[in-house]
Amino acid sequence: MYAIIETGGKQVRVEVGSKIYVEKLDAEVGSTITLDKVLLIGDKAVKVGNPYVKGASVNAKVEKQGKGKKIRVFKYKAKANEHKTIGHRQPYTCLVIEAINA
Repeated sequence: MYAIIETGGKQVRVEVGSKIYVEKLDAEVGSTITLDKVLLIGDKAVKVGNPYVKGASVNAKVEKQGKGKKIRVFKYKAKANEHKTIGHRQPYTCLVIEAINA
């Protein structure tokens, strides 16, 4: 059984036991959260939501909070002798899927 959920403005395909990295969620490490924005549940019969499947949810355990790799952002304006380099590290939450409730 699998499900497609929406979190952080993105859609993610999940199965029980899978580990996913999503946009930072406000939750403690080790706690269990419920994701209720389920777009699709796939099994022998597929349930498609409009836009979400009614009564469906996904339980996940927060494994860790962290920051991604640093990226370099270089801003440059031609003929103005203007340039700037900055870095950015995107925060994320690592989730382990425990159950899919259809």
